[in-house]
Amino acid sequence: MPTAATAGRRGADVRSDCWVSFLPKKSGGLDLQVKSKVESMFGEAIRDQCREVLTTLGVKHCRLELIDAGALPWTLAARIETAVRRSISDFGFRISDLNKPGGQSTIGPTYLPPLASWSTYGTSRDRFRRSRLYLPGNEPRFLINAGLHKPDGIILDLEDAVAPTEKDAARVLVRNALRQVNFYGVERMVRINQGERGLEDLEWVVPHNVHVILIPKAESAEQVRAVDEKIQTMVNPKSKLRNPKSAIRNPKSIFLMPIIESALGGIKAYEIATASPNIVALALGLEDYTADIGVQRTLEGRESFWLRSQVVNAARAVGVQPIDTVFSDVADMDGLRKSALESKSIGFEGRGCIHPRQIKVIHEAFAPDPKEVDRARNIVLAFEKAQAEGLGVISLGSKMIDPPVVKRALKTVQMAEALGMLHADWRRRE
Repeated sequence: MPTAATAGRRGADVRSDCWVSFLPKKSGGLDLQVKSKVESMFGEAIRDQCREVLTTLGVKHCRLELIDAGALPWTLAARIETAVRRSISDFGFRISDLNKPGGQSTIGPTYLPPLASWSTYGTSRDRFRRSRLYLPGNEPRFLINAGLHKPDGIILDLEDAVAPTEKDAARVLVRNALRQVNFYGVERMVRINQGERGLEDLEWVVPHNVHVILIPKAESAEQVRAVDEKIQTMVNPKSKLRNPKSAIRNPKSIFLMPIIESALGGIKAYEIATASPNIVALALGLEDYTADIGVQRTLEGRESFWLRSQVVNAARAVGVQPIDTVFSDVADMDGLRKSALESKSIGFEGRGCIHPRQIKVIHEAFAPDPKEVDRARNIVLAFEKAQAEGLGVISLGSKMIDPPVVKRALKTVQMAEALGMLHADWRRRE
């Protein structure tokens, strides 16, 4: 006898989400039982969407109960699709059967909400990655306004932030969020799971304009290459895995960010950093690392200095960005500021965030100070003057300026311009 499958959340504290119960039937059409906080304004629209999603999924007869707590249409669609998939899985179908190449499934095509115009922008290899805000992939309320906090990137997390029983639901929500949520130009990242589950995650996010894939607990180049090869297979126009509704703008702009989180990962950091030309950054995860070596994580960070140095040097040797770990005490702003300044002093270019209030502090810590900007400006002017005069040697006062110093100065000036510390036409004002 068929049993109902459920998805989503319900309760007094739930907002921007919904709870769905789906029971397949042999006859009787679509029996919709909808309760919504916004019934008077959007009740009929919600019912219409339920019918649209179910029909698209190939469902002709069922009882669907939906308790809505202000969920947006993309969330409603994700919760309904998840419940349907769970129900079909209970009858012996594999979830993978429901995501056949081309979007076809044993019960009809998957339901893809329209790709919003604000979800089509791209990214670049050398953009700032000072802050990356982690967002649990199964919590739509955290995703909706994440871009308003203006981090450099948002991370839709399918790994540690999602309970094992909710991994399937998070995939559908993250896919829909990538297509529908306005992240206001910030870089769109997804942290996948480990191993085979992570490779399966790619099928849910790669076709929908993800910018960076975070690879957790990286311990070998083979792990990175497996992810890279799967992505390249999916974006190949001739591949059977390519979704015809793919939102991929440029296959070469899907970048990778391995996360070093263990002693073995630290030992192999350089090997990992060189595993693919699509790597743009090497990140650090200290909670797992300190557990791996059997110590407690401290504010002083002496227990992690070796790994942090390994990550910085491996990243710099390859020419990618080193990114520090998260600061776990969201109430300690002074501690965060000191930690971020220390990160900058040993070579990191950014760090993870677990709360929006951390973003401003991190941006301030990684910004150049006025003395740095003034020196960088003078170096850039000297460099450009030497180039215009055809000189191969650059000098500033009595000091010779080496190319690495010029490169660093150019980056400092670029950040100062982006932060408004230098006017866009500062050269003409000199």
